[in-house]
Amino acid sequence: MAAPSLAVPVQGNPRFTRRLSSREATRDSLSQGPTVVVPPQQLMGKPSESHEVAASMEIARHELESSRTPSPHTPSETIVTDKYAFAFDIDGVLIRGGEVIPEAKEAMKMLNGENEYGIKVPYIFVTNGGGKTEQERCVQLSNQLQLEVSPGQFICGHTPMREMAQKYTTVLVVGGEGEKCRHVAEGYGFKDVVTPGDIIKDNKDTTPFRKLTETEYQDSRARKFSDVEIEAIFVFADSRDWAADQQIILDLLMSKNGRLGTRSENFDEGPPVFFAHNDVVWSTSHDLTRIGMGALRVSLEAMFKAVTGKELKTTAFGKPQIGTFEFATRLLQQWRKDTHQIDSPPDTVYFVGDTPESDIRGTNDYDSIVGNTWYSILVRTGVYRDGTKPRFPPKVTVDNVLEAVKHGMRREYTKLLKAKMEESAVEE
Repeated sequence: MAAPSLAVPVQGNPRFTRRLSSREATRDSLSQGPTVVVPPQQLMGKPSESHEVAASMEIARHELESSRTPSPHTPSETIVTDKYAFAFDIDGVLIRGGEVIPEAKEAMKMLNGENEYGIKVPYIFVTNGGGKTEQERCVQLSNQLQLEVSPGQFICGHTPMREMAQKYTTVLVVGGEGEKCRHVAEGYGFKDVVTPGDIIKDNKDTTPFRKLTETEYQDSRARKFSDVEIEAIFVFADSRDWAADQQIILDLLMSKNGRLGTRSENFDEGPPVFFAHNDVVWSTSHDLTRIGMGALRVSLEAMFKAVTGKELKTTAFGKPQIGTFEFATRLLQQWRKDTHQIDSPPDTVYFVGDTPESDIRGTNDYDSIVGNTWYSILVRTGVYRDGTKPRFPPKVTVDNVLEAVKHGMRREYTKLLKAKMEESAVEE
């Protein structure tokens, strides 16, 4: 059985680490920086029972603390673990109603090295929210959490939609504030982006009860839509006017090839509809959950059937869709490689979320089909309410994001100690 390896800093360059077999470890090599200290050899003769494991961990913890005494060889930077990583939802986990959840800052500090294990843990953010560029969301989250968040570690619900910019040219983008979603879509590479405001500006009778403000009229782009074929509809963010947006989407769905003012005979010639996510409810500053984009999707499908008698098939991105977790896996691997020089996937990814129907369901489903482990953690600070039984159960439920981070790090530390004791038992 191969001996577990420890990560130690490369002498003279604490940013990089090298792998050191536990059989090759010496006092000098370990004194170069923080590392994981295992129990003394005499405690590792045989696989331990639970109380012995706990005792061993306590001894190891004391030795870990004593190993941190400053010395001329101790680097100022902690090492980065390559064994595991974290992924976080945002609303209901880190932020609620625009305000930082109290434990969130402390949780981020722990991952960035302020912990008893002397390590840093890579992490990314995976939110179904959107309506702004990833850069803008990162600036906002950086200010809220008081740390640097890079677009390289951030996924919005609509981020995977950028991969569709080569397939569709003229698209309708719905949702969000003002012109922000148009700018997001154009940043993704969509060449001809239309908004509901553009359509209303061309024909004010399109939406009888929706009138553009002076600013909206000025920002909207003038064109004749009788000559335009809209190839796809993308709901990037929550609609600010359900009635107007659904009216325009329905007009296109019942049109001939996405040309406004026409009607298909069979109602099967309209453009496809894509939603950034499918969350029916989400957590805000209100005491109770509020309806979200998933509710708009349900409403639109029901309305189409009521008007045409036919079923409408739409597509949703975001959690719990497997594609979003695949995208997150690629992002995490690239982030670990670019930032921490780790060119291998983690053994375990701890996903922390507040919504059983999206966060937990998606994590569990993805865990069942991938080679490494995706471990779901549900927090009580968002959509989920304590005392209820989640339809999609997590691996563990905790009070808040700080407890989630502590749980994951403690679990990994325990796994390392057990592996070390089992290895020692085999050798004897």
